[in-house]
Amino acid sequence: MPESPDYTLVNLRLHRAHVAGVPGLAFDVEGFARAEIAIAGARIAAIRPAGSTPEAESVHAVDCRGGIAFPAFVDCHTHIDKGHIWPRKPNPGGSFPGALEAVGEDRRANWSSTDVERRMEFSLSCAYAHGTRALRTHLDSLAPQEDISWPVFAEMRARWKGRIELQAACLFGIDEARDEAWFNRLADIVATNRGVLGAVTYMVPDLDALLDRMFVKAMELGLDLDFHADETDNVEAVSLDRIAEAALRHRFEGRILVGHCCSLARQPDDQIASTLDKIARAGLSVVSLPMCNMYLQDRHAGVTPRWRGVTLLHEMAAHGINVAVASDNTRDPFYAYGDLDMLEVYREATRILHFDHPVGLWPATVAANPARAMGLADAGMLQPGSSADLLVFRGRSLTELLARPESRRTLIRDGKLIDATVPDYHDLDDLMER
Repeated sequence: MPESPDYTLVNLRLHRAHVAGVPGLAFDVEGFARAEIAIAGARIAAIRPAGSTPEAESVHAVDCRGGIAFPAFVDCHTHIDKGHIWPRKPNPGGSFPGALEAVGEDRRANWSSTDVERRMEFSLSCAYAHGTRALRTHLDSLAPQEDISWPVFAEMRARWKGRIELQAACLFGIDEARDEAWFNRLADIVATNRGVLGAVTYMVPDLDALLDRMFVKAMELGLDLDFHADETDNVEAVSLDRIAEAALRHRFEGRILVGHCCSLARQPDDQIASTLDKIARAGLSVVSLPMCNMYLQDRHAGVTPRWRGVTLLHEMAAHGINVAVASDNTRDPFYAYGDLDMLEVYREATRILHFDHPVGLWPATVAANPARAMGLADAGMLQPGSSADLLVFRGRSLTELLARPESRRTLIRDGKLIDATVPDYHDLDDLMER
C-alpha cells in the first residue's frame, strides 16, 4: 500500500450486491465486475470501471491482481457473552437441551464482570481481525446477569468505538416477561444502554399477551426488537407467525429482526405462504444461523441427521423480505466451533443454503442486508462518499474465494491498511480451569 492517504485500488472485482451509484460496470454471470476504487483519506472518492483511472492517479495505484473486494462485514446475530466457554463447559452430546443446561450452569458459576469482559474482548479481536465492522450480540439477561453483563457491554462499546460498532439485545425466555416488574426494570436497563429489546419465543399459552407486552414497551421506550424464534423442527412452533401478527397488530414502526425460524421449513406449503405474507407486510428482517442450526438441529445419538436446520431464505427473498446470515455462537455449548469470521459464515451458507448457481444477490446477506436490519446507514455497501472499509481477497471468482479460508485477506479500515491478528487461545487459559 502507498504511504499517501490518497490511492487507487485497481484490477479488482466487485459484486453487484455490494455496489451502488456506479455506472458503466460490466457484471459477469456470477455478478462480478472489474473495477477500480479511488480512496481519499478515510472515504471512497470514486468507483470506476477497470482501466479508467486518470493518469494523475496512476502513480498511487495498487494492483489487486483481479482479487474480489467486499465491504467490511456486518454480523447481526452473535453471543459474545457466551463465547469460548467450551473448554471449561462442553456439551458432550451436542444437543440443544444439553447446551441450555451447560450454559446455565456456567453462567451461574463463572460469569463475573471480569470473565465476561475478557471473553468479549477476545471475541471482538477475532471479529475485527477477520474484517467485521459492526456486530450485534445478545446478552443473557436473567437475574442477576443483567446487572453484570450490561455494564461490561457499555465498557466494550466505548473501548471498540471506531473499530467495531456494537449493538446488544437482551435475551431471556419469553415466559419470564410474566414478571412485569422485572421485565420493566430490564427494559429500562436496555434503554439506558441504547440496546435492543429481545427474547426467545416459544409456544407458551400466553405468547400473544407476552408479545403484546414487549411491543408496547418497545414503542414506549423507542426500542427495536430482536427475537430468537422456533429453533426446533416441531411443526407446531409458529412463534414467527405470531411475531409478524403482533407487529401488524401494533403497527410497529421500529426495526424487528428474527433469528433461526427453523420450524418454518417443516410446515405445510399453505401455512408457509401465509406466514411469509405476514412477514413481508410487517417489514420483519430474518437472519439464519446456518452453522449453528445445522450443528444442533436433528441431532440424535447414533442417527444421521435428515435435514439442514435452516429456514426458508430463498422463499423469503422472493417475497421481498430482508434476509441475512450471521455467526451465532462461538466455541460454547451451542456450537463447538467458529471464530466470528463472516467469510466462513458466507462460505458455509453458500454450501448449506445453496447461495450459488445463480449467485444472485446473496453476498448482501453478510453486508448490506444485516446493516439494514441493524439500522446502519453507512455500512455494507461500496459507494462514492462512504467510509473506505473493505476487504480485498486473493480469490478472483466465487469458487476461488470460497474454496480456501482466505487467511491472507487484506483489511482496509477508514482508508488505512490494518494488520489485525487473531488472538491466541492461550490468552484465555486461566479462565478455562474447570
